[in-house]
Amino acid sequence: MSTATTYGARDHARAQDGTIVETMPTIPASNWPEPPPGVNSADLVWAETVAGDGYTHKVLARGTELRLTDLDGDACAHLLLFHADQPWERLNVADTVKVQWNAYLGKSVALLSDQARVLATIVSDDSERHDSLCGPSPKALASFTVAAAKHGLTPRDLPPSLSLFQGVRVEDDGGLEFEGSAEAGCSVTLRIELPVVVLIANSAHPLDSRDQVSNLQVLAWKSEPSTPDSPEWNATPEAKRAFENTADYLTARGLA
Repeated sequence: MSTATTYGARDHARAQDGTIVETMPTIPASNWPEPPPGVNSADLVWAETVAGDGYTHKVLARGTELRLTDLDGDACAHLLLFHADQPWERLNVADTVKVQWNAYLGKSVALLSDQARVLATIVSDDSERHDSLCGPSPKALASFTVAAAKHGLTPRDLPPSLSLFQGVRVEDDGGLEFEGSAEAGCSVTLRIELPVVVLIANSAHPLDSRDQVSNLQVLAWKSEPSTPDSPEWNATPEAKRAFENTADYLTARGLA
């Protein structure tokens, strides 16, 4: 079918109606065929497979759980979070590392904003190969720029990002060792603690010489935010303080 004319392009576009490919969003998300164990299909709010060198973005409510899965072992989920109600508040990787005395991401690590509040918490992680030190690759930065524009954000709004599923360790001499992925099928689940804009760029890690990246699965569903009884709230004195800052903010805003 020729697309050389406007009518030809229209007919071609309409002929694609109903076409399903692996790397595309499922809308509505409740139509996703395999929800995570214990999750009702009706509670899914985001279901998508992101191709290598692709990107995605979404606004998620407080209490949502977000699961990222490295389907084939070569995904790299560069991640940025912004407070959806006041996007000048955003993920601060330096404070996330510094305040919690830990450069290695894993279960119960809180992802902190520049206002010392918790944007999200890692509640499960069977990869443990992540990076908080190197920031985005040039391809990831280009994808972030496009995704951010869809939320009224500009390149100057983009802070350093986290990278999930491709590990980096610090050697004794201060050098960085690229570890690569754990294995195919590993997942990381975040609990969203404030309403956030999520930007994800699935591009190779800047230390990965192969410049190779595979598909990334993104699923999110309605759940509940952390409470003072949650293990993540009390994981460390620093995390507890950040959760208390978050609760104080929500109380003052009449949101909790």
